[in-house]
Amino acid sequence: MNRLLQASLLALAIAAAPALAADKPYASVNGKAIPKARADALIAGQLSQGQPDSEDLRKAVREELIRREVLSQEAQRKGIDKKPEVQGQVDLARQGVLVSAFLNDYVRTHPVSDEAVKKEYEIIKQALGDREYKARHVLVENEADAKAIIEKLNKGEKFEDLAKQSKDPGSKDRGGDLGWSNPASYVKPFADALVKLEKGKYTTTPVKSDFGWHVILLEDMRELKAPGLDEVKPQLLQRLQQQQVEKLIMDLRAKAKVE
Repeated sequence: MNRLLQASLLALAIAAAPALAADKPYASVNGKAIPKARADALIAGQLSQGQPDSEDLRKAVREELIRREVLSQEAQRKGIDKKPEVQGQVDLARQGVLVSAFLNDYVRTHPVSDEAVKKEYEIIKQALGDREYKARHVLVENEADAKAIIEKLNKGEKFEDLAKQSKDPGSKDRGGDLGWSNPASYVKPFADALVKLEKGKYTTTPVKSDFGWHVILLEDMRELKAPGLDEVKPQLLQRLQQQQVEKLIMDLRAKAKVE
């Protein structure tokens, strides 16, 4: 199937470059003009997805727009555009384009500073600390079951074997192995207990979290090698932009009169 036919004109219009006047015709179908701006939007969308500009691309865009116009005219001839559910979808599509264009413009006109990115990097780096830990755990539903596991460990039973009864589906079949992780990736009660353990030791009292009761074994620890700022800058920038947009939305929502 034609790749252009599969593409969403709605999504492509959002990424469109500045277009020519909407009333300048690009082509005509049954006497109805196709605006040049519509072609600009479709071409710009293809280019933003990595499609190289070429004469073949522009020919394909022209053919695609003609086909769309033919189908659109036929749909209108049959009165499909008058159906309430179709009108609702058209309204949502138009609203979606406006919202996306507005938010894209907001991000463009409110750039995140390098200082803000660096500050966010330092905050995250500090929260991660300077060590990561290789741990195992057994998760059970109640404290009594956790105490029973600790008693069996005290008697010499293997942690990997006891982990088979864990309620954590992601680790039970691996002997409770959680791999290498930073304490910040765990819930606070778990992290607090983990960092207090000595290498090769397990918790002698059950650790309660929102997930249940844990018995934790610290297998090893090592220095955390955090990625450099330049390496994670794109992700941090996107994170801060998302936060900025979310704040904008919440502020506008708070000011809106809703009945």
